[in-house]
Amino acid sequence: MSISIEVNGRAHALDVDGETPLLYVLRNDLKLKGARFGCGLGLCGACTVVIAGKPVQSCDISLSAVAGKSITTLEGIGSIDKMHALQSAFVEEQAAQCGYCTSGIIMTAYALLAGNPHPTEAEIRTALDGNICRCGTHARIVRAIQKAAGAKA
Repeated sequence: MSISIEVNGRAHALDVDGETPLLYVLRNDLKLKGARFGCGLGLCGACTVVIAGKPVQSCDISLSAVAGKSITTLEGIGSIDKMHALQSAFVEEQAAQCGYCTSGIIMTAYALLAGNPHPTEAEIRTALDGNICRCGTHARIVRAIQKAAGAKA
């Protein structure tokens, strides 16, 4: 059975079991490595993508559940040559140490800023509740998001 999805503005028809987690399809079939496998339970946020404007843990949603929906991954918001404002701000603020969680945090922030272009620090912290970072760069992460939003850090 073929399932159609749109990822980063491109249509894909996939012959994959509909119960396959979206994360596996993104990484294995579409070769998009931005979303990362962390916990596999939708608790850590490393695999976050944006679906219909909302941050979603791609390890915890099946391919059939996103059929026909628009999905944005880290690769869809910018590249090394043309970074999104969030990506640039994360680099400038040195908001990553190991970097494993960073793509999920950026995607959560991307969805936040799309709906709330000038969030307060409290709104940023609340939005990031589903993203775990063990490196301790939380203050730099918040500053980077504020910078991308045009807020004074």
